[in-house]
Amino acid sequence: MRIVLAEDSVLLREGLVRLLAAGGMDVVAAVGDAEALLRAVDDHEPELVVTDVRMPPSHTDEGLRAALVLRRQRPELAIVVLSQWVEERYASRLLSTATSGIGYLLKDRVADVTEFFDALRRVAGGGTALDPEVVAQLLLRRNSDPLERLTPREHEVLALIAEGRSNAGIAEALVVSESAVGKHINNIFTKLDLPSADKDHRRVLAVLRFLKV
Repeated sequence: MRIVLAEDSVLLREGLVRLLAAGGMDVVAAVGDAEALLRAVDDHEPELVVTDVRMPPSHTDEGLRAALVLRRQRPELAIVVLSQWVEERYASRLLSTATSGIGYLLKDRVADVTEFFDALRRVAGGGTALDPEVVAQLLLRRNSDPLERLTPREHEVLALIAEGRSNAGIAEALVVSESAVGKHINNIFTKLDLPSADKDHRRVLAVLRFLKV
């Protein structure tokens, strides 16, 4: 997996480069600001971008804005945004631009190397990876609407889907069978009025409706 990494902290950037290399991933460029990120993507044609939200010069949302530019220019490019803390408005802006190949994780998740690598691979494969704390914050502002049709268990399943978990991962978390999870998911699609024509993206569309993004 070819990765372009953008992080303004030299120590964290170098640490991530070594961590990713140890995991068998090819960091083709590691940069410290948003403009360099855009240039690096043009130069190296990566499969995945991992970028911090806050970068020079203002240390506000330069990294996120660069991610949004890349998403518009290269819809097929997988992007994982790292943030020091939950910034709900930034997560909303990012998720509103895409239905696949997107991740928003807190930097604390990097400490769990296996979970971090799983999230990167999932996003690179066209899936999503949302930090559980990000999901929780976004849920605070959602409307009910068709979501009121869901049972408490279906809400649990949909929240786990929003975290990017597979059917097997959901089954393990809820201590139920995968077939039971499949039935819950089909019920969710039906109750959220997601037609079978949207089969390829129904999981992501269900999550976006759930989070009201």
